Amino acid sequence: MDSTRKNNPVYSTTDTARVTMTEEEWKKILPAEVYYIARQKGTERPWTSKFESFKETGTYYCAACGNALFKSDTKFESGCGWPSFYEPISKGSIIYTPDNTHGMERTEVQCGRCKAHLGHVFDDGPPPTGLRYCINGVILDFQKAADAAKQYKEKTNQ
Repeated sequence: MDSTRKNNPVYSTTDTARVTMTEEEWKKILPAEVYYIARQKGTERPWTSKFESFKETGTYYCAACGNALFKSDTKFESGCGWPSFYEPISKGSIIYTPDNTHGMERTEVQCGRCKAHLGHVFDDGPPPTGLRYCINGVILDFQKAADAAKQYKEKTNQ
């Protein structure tokens, strides 16, 4: 996890309360590239994400609010140019919205906590779900499983 958390009062990997903020408030706390994807429904260029061929074991979080989105064991190589997953971490972690922009019929996926635009889901993924969550890497934070376990242990020993 990186600079996205700095000066962001709503960023939490443990709080599941819905986040409601104005666009001006989001603009003040998110880095420009995260704001563009999350709030303006932008798309990063294909093959540019640091997570495209990333192989670490852990959890992917929303870079805008810290909501847990995907486990690394659901990530797969789709060849589409963006990080791809076949299943979200929980039913409530993702919101599905019809997207008929650019002359296409697609399903947009948004963060279940802050409604940040994440990407789209398609029905051409691998088993067991047959789904491909095509996600902008800019909107993802990552925490290694070992780091998360260490932080948990430190919190519970206080």
